Amino acid sequence: MERQKEVVSRGKKGPIEIEIKFKQDISQPKVTYTLQIALNGEGLPIVAKEVLKYRRGSSGKPWHFLSFSNGVGSAITNEYEYGEEDAKAEREEQQLDSPNILAIKGLGQFQKFKQVAAFRRFIEGWHVSDFHIESARGSKDVGHSEHLSPTGDNLPLVAKFMYEYYRERFEHVLEKMSQRVPGVTNIEAAETTDGRIVLRFQDGTFKDPFIDRYVSDGTIKMFAYLLLLNDPKPHPLLCIEEPENQLHPTLLDELVEEFREYTQGKSQVFISTHSPDFVNNLEPKELFWLVKENGFTKIKRASEDPQVCALVAQGDMLGSLWKQGLLRGAGPQ
Repeated sequence: MERQKEVVSRGKKGPIEIEIKFKQDISQPKVTYTLQIALNGEGLPIVAKEVLKYRRGSSGKPWHFLSFSNGVGSAITNEYEYGEEDAKAEREEQQLDSPNILAIKGLGQFQKFKQVAAFRRFIEGWHVSDFHIESARGSKDVGHSEHLSPTGDNLPLVAKFMYEYYRERFEHVLEKMSQRVPGVTNIEAAETTDGRIVLRFQDGTFKDPFIDRYVSDGTIKMFAYLLLLNDPKPHPLLCIEEPENQLHPTLLDELVEEFREYTQGKSQVFISTHSPDFVNNLEPKELFWLVKENGFTKIKRASEDPQVCALVAQGDMLGSLWKQGLLRGAGPQ
């Protein structure tokens, strides 16, 4: 209840409505997911509306694969006919245990509802990285981790997994590290005698490797980002919180390019930053900023500002324009 009050704009009662539009593949139809959260008579949050619909073609009537309100609704059962010109949707009524449960969470666990299950997997694949250096340091209990956690506290386990099962990718990460961190020639996730995993960094000028406790924050963070960006199963949506922290400014241009490469498949990347050096490597179509107007937050896009686009075309960089105050509303007033 308190969380719901924090999300609703001040002076407004709600409900909160979130709409997501996406394509799982360029050849696939556009998907629209609408979620409306309201408060019931007792002031507790409920799912007032939940709809998952696919549009057939550019102007075809969409099929509501899922449509729920207050825990009651229906889902399509003849998905195999979707796309056929004369097909009509056949629906099955369903009731959830509680009106505060998401239908995609419940029905999405059944292969009977393939489109709902596909969307559920898509959402669960989102990754928000809020990397904490201290969480990543130190030995960890022996275990199995295929993907880096949001805080990076399983970094040694992911490195071990990558080394054992995706050796070529791991070697690629090591090559990148040697190019960006002077002296680093090898990194290993070693198992200690007491059954724990610890990262060891080999400096070519020394005989014995260093454990991560004696390695710089920037080295740890760069290694974590390279593992994340070389994940054999990329996240459909990757969110990064201020990647410039602890990293040398000269490394940011290469990091921006690797984020771009990550999006060449089916992935999308959102990055929050306070670094003009990072922004200097962006193109107008890639840069957004938030502006508060009359108590509400609005999104501005650099590509929609004629002055900014003209200056960039003449050779100016977006980070420099930001520092000069030309990204209107992007700094303290």
